[in-house]
Amino acid sequence: MLNRIVAIAAVLLSLGNLGAQTIADRTNLGASLFLVNRDFALSQDYAPEDLVRPNVRTQYGNITMRREAAEALEELFKAAKEEQGFVLEAVSGYRSFARQKAIYNRKIRNTGSVDKAQLLVAPPGTSEHQLGLAMDIGRKSGSGLNASFGKTKEGLWVAENAHRFGFVIRYKEEWTGITGYAYEPWHIRYVGKEHAAQLYRLDVPLEIYVDALSEAILNQSLLGGLPQ
Repeated sequence: MLNRIVAIAAVLLSLGNLGAQTIADRTNLGASLFLVNRDFALSQDYAPEDLVRPNVRTQYGNITMRREAAEALEELFKAAKEEQGFVLEAVSGYRSFARQKAIYNRKIRNTGSVDKAQLLVAPPGTSEHQLGLAMDIGRKSGSGLNASFGKTKEGLWVAENAHRFGFVIRYKEEWTGITGYAYEPWHIRYVGKEHAAQLYRLDVPLEIYVDALSEAILNQSLLGGLPQ
């Protein structure tokens, strides 16, 4: 992991033409790199202003995402069909604070434990679904959202190709100690093609990537402020 963290320095060089401020802006609320987890929560009334319904196959309900992410999801699903004949389905996209709270409380009741529930479901305000940049996906005639999706042909293809369309597998099994969540091969997060390619290459969770970029940006700003 240390080597991967060090390698993120190379990311700044490859993104150097964007400038530190542009990268910093992308980590602010509403941008593709915004980090949402138990340490960085959204307010109860936060909702994206550009939610749309992606033109993809869905299992049920009025599933929405932020516009840019929705368009990328359409590209991902189209490629899966055209390149492999896979039929993917959108299962769960944007969730309000209230909706996430209901899901979280139900999981506590079902597991009988807050600790167990938090491993499986984000507490309200800490879910990427409220951000509007995450989507839970499955396959046609699938058996719901479970770890077995990661072993299917569809799941393996998504894991190897999602970055081409700006998405990453957010919660890998080996990252639980960092992300705080169990393995979720069905949960993909939109970060934009540029950052998704780097995250895929470095194979690090978003927490490590954003922290490293933020520190590098701070260092760059401090150095830039030194007398000539």
